[in-house]
Amino acid sequence: MSNSAVLSSSIAKKYWMALTGLFLCLFLVGHLIGNLQLIFKVGEEGRKAFNEYAYFMQTNIFIKIMSYITYISILFHAVDGILLTIQNKKARPINYAYNNQAANTSTPARMMAILGSIILIFIATHMVNFWAKMHFGGLKLHTYELSMEGQMGPQKQQVYHTHTLSAQPIPEVEQIEVKNEIELYVKGSNLKVAETYKDLHSAVIAFFSGNDVHGTTGNKSALLAVILYTVSMLVLGFHLWHGFASAFQSLGINHKRYTPIIQTFGKAFSVLVPFAFAIIPILIYINR
Repeated sequence: MSNSAVLSSSIAKKYWMALTGLFLCLFLVGHLIGNLQLIFKVGEEGRKAFNEYAYFMQTNIFIKIMSYITYISILFHAVDGILLTIQNKKARPINYAYNNQAANTSTPARMMAILGSIILIFIATHMVNFWAKMHFGGLKLHTYELSMEGQMGPQKQQVYHTHTLSAQPIPEVEQIEVKNEIELYVKGSNLKVAETYKDLHSAVIAFFSGNDVHGTTGNKSALLAVILYTVSMLVLGFHLWHGFASAFQSLGINHKRYTPIIQTFGKAFSVLVPFAFAIIPILIYINR
């Protein structure tokens, strides 16, 4: 890390790779807490809670700023790591006569560049499947069925679940039109009465279960998606196994009392966090 290929300052070279890595660890924890709602909250209540969480993550200004920082951190961490590997290869074009890396470094440490590249590919595909649809369209809106007793007997009506903007009650669904993907207006007017949620919950459940959910078509390759997601989390675990403790060493935090604690915590983190991520699609598929 001390020979980073992106920044020119030797101090910046050493610190930025470590800092972006640790920041991304914090991002993983926050992302995991939100995603666990997919298995801990079920039914319409769970769907509502997750879509409200997704709405908050998309619209809150502080979260937006943190998101951009996250994107930059991912790109910096990945590009810097790849260029660093290339730079180190060029520095030693001819291997030493005796080079027993296995005796000096762990397998995850020797494979950091490869593991990081696989994770980068996973992030790109993951963002295409969910993030891009959330931000640029492709998701259905959150609706629910309202059962009513009318003159013609029991009837069902599709109603939008909304984030209300005004005290005025929302008219019947037939009188509502959607503008700008999530904004609800009284039909034929410029009166905006509410915003509805994008149904990310149903998109995730349909993707990993293979079932049609609330109008969202199920993924025919759901089992493959679950397997690839689980393998990606295994790769993430290997990457964190070495990277977590290594980041603290790069920052100069190395003490005979605290370093063993950091290493133990890092190993626990590298196992528990990827496992928790992986169990979500597995349970969705099993309980479909």
